[in-house]
Amino acid sequence: MSDEHEHHDHGHSHAPETRDAGSQALAEALRSSFAIIKIVMLLMVVAFFCSGFFQVGPQEKGVILRFGKPVGEGQKALMGSGLHWSFPYPIDEVVRIPITEIQKVASTTGWYFTTPEQELSGEEIPAGPSLNPAIDGYAITADRNIIHTRATLYYRIEDPIRYVFNFVSASNTIQNALDNALLYTAAHFKVDNALYTDVAGFQDAVEQRVSELTDQEQLGIVIDNCEIQNIPPRQLTDVFAQVTTARENRNKALNDAHSKANGIILQAGAQAATIVNQAESDRTRYVASINADAKRFSDLLPKFESNPNLFVQETLLPVMSQILTNVQDKMFLPVHADGKPVELRLMLNREPPEPKPAVQNP
Repeated sequence: MSDEHEHHDHGHSHAPETRDAGSQALAEALRSSFAIIKIVMLLMVVAFFCSGFFQVGPQEKGVILRFGKPVGEGQKALMGSGLHWSFPYPIDEVVRIPITEIQKVASTTGWYFTTPEQELSGEEIPAGPSLNPAIDGYAITADRNIIHTRATLYYRIEDPIRYVFNFVSASNTIQNALDNALLYTAAHFKVDNALYTDVAGFQDAVEQRVSELTDQEQLGIVIDNCEIQNIPPRQLTDVFAQVTTARENRNKALNDAHSKANGIILQAGAQAATIVNQAESDRTRYVASINADAKRFSDLLPKFESNPNLFVQETLLPVMSQILTNVQDKMFLPVHADGKPVELRLMLNREPPEPKPAVQNP
């Protein structure tokens, strides 16, 4: 009996020790697990906050949106290039805005239907018998003609705050302004001017119209360039080609006429200059001769005034001697006592007398 009692007591003394060891092992396991969980959570928190670092490029501006609203007001909301930090998503969201990169937008109206694949490959689809208004775009000119027109606008973002936060999609707004400008400008240009004679003016008008519309909407952009392409309807290519040929022939004829007119004008100008120069030379010579004669008479005037008769004799004799040198017949007429000259009448170039008729014998 005593041995059984001792054995029973010994069994009861080991059971609490076994339970204490299991509890202790479980507790240690739980403590280890909680330590691992704490380390993992700490690493997750560190990774969470480290993920908030972001880089803004040298040609960009950054804006932090906290629950959809920008952090800061106006220019203070813009962050320059470099490393920055924000709360990770979904608390904060970082928007990068390219401020120096050239943005591009293309018009969506005024051009005939093509697929993007055809645009990339340059494939020209054949024109149908007529335009299909359901899919083909076009523009109407000031003289009620139809053309196809499209534009590509290049711009830079000047005010990122307005560009990003004032519009749901600023690029779509710019595209709508470009479509408006194309149709508006086409309606103010004649077809010949839009296609041939004033393409640069058409492009400038489109660019100016887009600038006015974007300024009204305060989009915060600066237009850099606008490229325009205008073509006639493909169904009328032959007709427009004939018109172009006729225009070129007309221009050639006008150029030839202008060239010939310019040649005639230059020749006439040269002749006129020659005549004027000759007249100026003759005038100068005549004036010099008259001035010389006037000077000679002025020099002789004192001699005449001092003794007129002597001056007349001195002047007349050399002249008469020169005149009478080669004269065959000389006649000297005396002077009457009263001083009057003798009148001498000569019949010069007398007609010969008519011959008398011959006398007939009976």
